[in-house]
Amino acid sequence: MKKLTTVWVTGLLALAATAEAGSKCSGTATTSRSGRGTHVLTSAVAHPAGKDIVDTAVAAGSFKTLVAAVQAAGLVETLKGEGPFTVFAPTDEAFAKLPKGTVESLLKPENKAKLQAILTYHVVSGKVMAADVVKITGAVSVQGQQIDVVVKDGKVKVDGANVVKTDIACSNGVIHVIDSVILPADKDIVDTAVAAGSFKTLAAALKAAGLVETLKGEGPFTVFAPTDAAFAKLPKGTVESLLLPENKEKLAAILTYHVVAGKVLASDVVTLKSAKTVNGKEATIKVSDKGVMVDAAKVVATDIEASNGVIHVIDSVILP
Repeated sequence: MKKLTTVWVTGLLALAATAEAGSKCSGTATTSRSGRGTHVLTSAVAHPAGKDIVDTAVAAGSFKTLVAAVQAAGLVETLKGEGPFTVFAPTDEAFAKLPKGTVESLLKPENKAKLQAILTYHVVSGKVMAADVVKITGAVSVQGQQIDVVVKDGKVKVDGANVVKTDIACSNGVIHVIDSVILPADKDIVDTAVAAGSFKTLAAALKAAGLVETLKGEGPFTVFAPTDAAFAKLPKGTVESLLLPENKEKLAAILTYHVVAGKVLASDVVTLKSAKTVNGKEATIKVSDKGVMVDAAKVVATDIEASNGVIHVIDSVILP
């Protein structure tokens, strides 16, 4: 499960300069998240690429579990296709780190969709070589969620996995080897907010406004989420009043003003001057050397991913 990590807005501002490094087809720049541990990054010796990604993995002999998973997920033909693809490939030892029984469970036919989501989270459209990877702070996976890239002292981490070998050339892309399986977020926006522990008032407000099922829906949604401290800034008694049944419509209008349809990552936010909310009104966005403001609220953390969208944290409640 992808862990929530706070990303302060200083990193968001750097995105404006690096966002051009890629797109969904070449590794979109996003905010970075800190990782634990390091590993020496080594590069494979370049050879003429004659085999596709699947055949290269089979021939290597150290990706037996990955190959079995790709077969079980019905992705063999896809990864033998034209591409190009960039695959962050976990070794057999990486899969062995997962809790006992996890791999066996994922290989069952009834878990095919879940397995596909995990495997496609390891794949980026386009050919992103190591020289390109170290220039970005994230890439959008084929699964749809972003993979975070942290580069420090010449060592690279992809989410929580160490990149241990790079630039294994294939006829339809490139493989970078990682030492752990990386997992996409599997909680929706509401459950992600609840799990964080700092959005109790927001969760209570969503329930009172009857918006829980909406924000647990398919989406995707982008939520500018006020913390409990943000709600506490409102005049005394405001929250209690808004939570009353007779104020449900007013509360819903305020909450939907914090939601934008679609998934808008930090790298996209910094290019905008405004965003149309689900409420119907436009929220103003201002970017300066002091940070990013949404109306009068400061964005203090970005790109907290959920299975149906993304959360950006703000320090004040914004009002339509």
